[in-house]
Amino acid sequence: MASNTVLKTERLAKRYGSTVAVKCLDLEVFEGEIFGFLGPNGAGKTTSISMMCGLLKPDSGQVWVHGSPISHRDGEARARVGVCPQNVVIWPHLTCLEQLLFIGQMYGLPGGLAAQRGQSLLEELGLLDKSDRLARTLSGGMQRRLNLAMALVHDPEIVVLDEPEAGLDPQSRVQVRDYIRSLARRKTIILTTHNMDEADRLADRVAIIDQGELLVVDTPEDLKRRAGVGDVAEIGLNGAGFDASRLQPVLERLACVDNRPVSVSYDAAHGVLTVRAPDMVNILPGVIDTLKQAGFPCGDLRLRQNTLEDVFIQLTGRRLRE
Repeated sequence: MASNTVLKTERLAKRYGSTVAVKCLDLEVFEGEIFGFLGPNGAGKTTSISMMCGLLKPDSGQVWVHGSPISHRDGEARARVGVCPQNVVIWPHLTCLEQLLFIGQMYGLPGGLAAQRGQSLLEELGLLDKSDRLARTLSGGMQRRLNLAMALVHDPEIVVLDEPEAGLDPQSRVQVRDYIRSLARRKTIILTTHNMDEADRLADRVAIIDQGELLVVDTPEDLKRRAGVGDVAEIGLNGAGFDASRLQPVLERLACVDNRPVSVSYDAAHGVLTVRAPDMVNILPGVIDTLKQAGFPCGDLRLRQNTLEDVFIQLTGRRLRE
């Protein structure tokens, strides 16, 4: 195990009846990084995270924290991890500061230290003036920030943030994002999110999981290069007289415009042709000429940079998940 590896999983697996939730998950998370853990609904993210934190016993495999195995019964090892869940968790009859005192003492902190850390975290997250307010009276965004403070009060080495920006207004979203950045390097952060822009902005490396299997791990920039260097052209093809049944031979010709490899896909639901390739600006005239010669006049045209969402869709598909 590398000396800067904080958390490692080896062939981690979990099954619920006949359903394989996680299959042979091998991951390494390095000290001080923000590690994005992405996947569609039902991909196995929550189950994986629960096993990494020692909250759920795997059927097979092992989780290591700083080279020591962690189990769901190992309270000392679990205390090195702080978890901010996707769903807000508060005690309705406790004030904001009392929430932090209670959590801190659950982790064995002396009352004075828990109060000191609690006050400091409330100030950092813009909640100091709410210290004596009942947590249930706060707005949803404030409650989410309070949950983040509760995950940090015992000063864990690893912080797991499950959809930390969900339900936040723009101002709170920026504040939480900036705070996550401020934690980086001081702590190791595992971030789960459906917001690809958020992952792209924050994560040093990204893992994408689907149907319980790890598909890829790399930096956002390298992942975007894998999906095609350069820009992406999106061309509307659903105008009057458009006949999608004649499109397939054209797509085959577009796959090699100007003798260059081109990735082409057509979204019939939205009538959009997506073309990805290196040096897209110079290839685009040839793409448009090919379409026109085949009798497909181009509608709206949008040229944009390749995104992490493109990579995600390419790997996991467009099918909606429940």
